Amino acid sequence: MELESKICGAVTSLTGEYKGKYMPLTGMDKCIQEQLIEDHYLFKEGDRFLASAGASRYWPTGRGIFLNSAKNFLVWCNEEDHIRIISMEKGGDLGKVYDRMVGGVEALGKQLQFNRDERLGFLTFCPTNLGTSIRASVHIKLPNLMCDPDEMKKLADKYRLQIRGTSGEHSEAKGGVHDISNQRRMGLTEYEIIKEMHDGIKGLIEAECKAKSA
Repeated sequence: MELESKICGAVTSLTGEYKGKYMPLTGMDKCIQEQLIEDHYLFKEGDRFLASAGASRYWPTGRGIFLNSAKNFLVWCNEEDHIRIISMEKGGDLGKVYDRMVGGVEALGKQLQFNRDERLGFLTFCPTNLGTSIRASVHIKLPNLMCDPDEMKKLADKYRLQIRGTSGEHSEAKGGVHDISNQRRMGLTEYEIIKEMHDGIKGLIEAECKAKSA
């Protein structure tokens, strides 16, 4: 609750394109909550893996979401990590999405101190996010590759990508839409991570088109 108070104070002081509203999970209208989850803005309660690791203790106390007016900049409070900063929009302009995120992180960094280790990078709840802690992802339909899961896995390994459903880790693809992201967070710069994901997505699109013509 103390952490939520600090984060809430920081996000509600944001200005310009980042200006928005913080909504605590405690007391949130169920219809609003379900709609936010359906629209891929809000997180759900942790699955059994997170629950066993202690991520869901005292749920929903201290949890919440900040949304800017355009709904393309979000901050999750105490979902899994203490804070998760998200920039998103429809389309393929990765540069624009990344610049917005950097601007938001810098603005929040003036009021919050992010925990960073010299060797491990930013300290996160899940060890797979250590390092830059950046997860760059795209929601994309790959109907032809979907029919050949072995080929899809081979391509994912080749481009160092993680493929999952749009409802989070351990979820299935809905309507043929996959969530594809960078596999590596550590040992690369933020730019290298974005480029690796971009190049991988490009490779998957080429493979999808080839599969269609074949």
